[in-house]
Amino acid sequence: MPRIACLLVPLFPLAARLRAEPELAGETVAVCEGNGSAARIIAASRAARQLGVRAGMTLAQARGVLPTLIARGRDSGCERSAHEALLEVAWTLSPQVEDAADDLVFADVSGMDSLYPGASGERDLGQAAAVAAESLDLPLRVGVAGTKLAARVAARLPASPTVVPAGEERRFLAALPLGHLELDRRLAAMLARWGLATIGDLARLPADRVASRLGEAGAHAHQAACGVDPRPLVPHHPPSALAEGMEMEWAVVTIEPLLAAIGQSLERARRRLERQELACAELGLELSLEPDGAEHRTIRLPAPTRDMGALLTLVRLELESRPPRGPVVAFTCRLRPDRPRRGQLTLFGAPEIHPDRLAATLARLTARLGPDRVGSPRTVDGHRPERFASVPFDPPPPPKLRQHPRRGRGLLVVRVLRQPVPLEVIVEEADPRSKIQDPRAPSTPPNGQASDRPPQPFGEAHRPGSEADAAAVFDLRSAICDLRLVSVASVDGAVPRVQGLVRVAAGPWSLEEGWWTAEPVDREYWDVELSGGGLYRIFRDRATGEWFADGMYD
Repeated sequence: MPRIACLLVPLFPLAARLRAEPELAGETVAVCEGNGSAARIIAASRAARQLGVRAGMTLAQARGVLPTLIARGRDSGCERSAHEALLEVAWTLSPQVEDAADDLVFADVSGMDSLYPGASGERDLGQAAAVAAESLDLPLRVGVAGTKLAARVAARLPASPTVVPAGEERRFLAALPLGHLELDRRLAAMLARWGLATIGDLARLPADRVASRLGEAGAHAHQAACGVDPRPLVPHHPPSALAEGMEMEWAVVTIEPLLAAIGQSLERARRRLERQELACAELGLELSLEPDGAEHRTIRLPAPTRDMGALLTLVRLELESRPPRGPVVAFTCRLRPDRPRRGQLTLFGAPEIHPDRLAATLARLTARLGPDRVGSPRTVDGHRPERFASVPFDPPPPPKLRQHPRRGRGLLVVRVLRQPVPLEVIVEEADPRSKIQDPRAPSTPPNGQASDRPPQPFGEAHRPGSEADAAAVFDLRSAICDLRLVSVASVDGAVPRVQGLVRVAAGPWSLEEGWWTAEPVDREYWDVELSGGGLYRIFRDRATGEWFADGMYD
């Protein structure tokens, strides 16, 4: 037999407003609908009701009864957030939830009482729902029965949770007034003229005669009085985003009051995320401007987080960099939930950073450096060694056991220089026996005498397309050990100093990429050892003839 739980928030407009402004709890507060003299009270706090304020009064009448009454307008943003929180409480009871009204939801809890062992399993289930709602600052009444109608009536009773035993729906409804069926006004007046006062009085009438005299509405009322509710539960799917917001009491023109209200909304959202074991992966901020403007901001996070302090910092930086175009009268924070990073403690391995701390640190770095400067580098398929891509920072978990470092095999590690350091290459006179001659190049000049020309920058006479371009590689091989490399140092001294005479050279290794594009890359790489003892990787750009230091071997 099906079991339906009804979750009801009494005085829903007031509960939603108090949830957004918890400092008003215990005060004489009333929520109004309408403007000016047409404003009427739709809900009042217990303190205000005890002093004579009633729903249906105009605001002027209520102020006449209670001059210190605190009046608040109906806030659609607060009510939407409170309704989503109510649905989330229902999803903690069952995956099948029906969204019946702003203040009312149903959940199919058939078999769920086995999760609460004992004679009062369903009552414990209702108490668990009330505790979950209280953690989200929502008052809740719970009713459990075999039909939606009986569960709704049970939820409206003062005692909560109210559990109707299976098969006892008709007996439970029999002693209650007809008003609990929420009948049409004309139908209720007709039944009152017949002298019917309770639901049981209507259930004892013959069903065929009630239908013949009152029509289809009377037949449905008689079925409800007998505890029969043929309406099935219509499941509601959870939204893709979680929303929190409110309307401001007055238009805000500075950032600080707006951030204070946004901070309270983010704190309420954090508690909702914790209930579902989720985190915020993306924050959308919708601002309503006076008189009819609107703005939408999107803040993407490098990792899901529940650190609302980091989120509020991101919102502050966003608003300071792009202030709203007008006074803000309302806002809505839409958080796209996602599963947070999982952390696993190990007995022997290295400790892992807590997922929330890691996400908060990444969010703060993103706020200070920009979203395009935070990530993890990855290699890109191509020939150029400086090519890389940035992906979201998602390190793998540490190893379960501490691993010993691998023993080296005599390999050298190159420390890449980014950006490459420009070099000035100067030809030095050296002992001819130290040169590496090419078999096709003469060992001495044609006249048989050594050249006495002064040192000159290398590469000027070997521009691409010149007559000597074909022999440039062999000239370089023969002269590479007579080159002096001097780095062009920067003003702040951040560029490493590369200076010395080339003693040993290996190369060249050619690199050509993107010849089909407007900016092709054509280089030749060398590994050189300088007189000062350093070992470097350098390259020459064939298009310009310029030299660069690309890395240092450690």
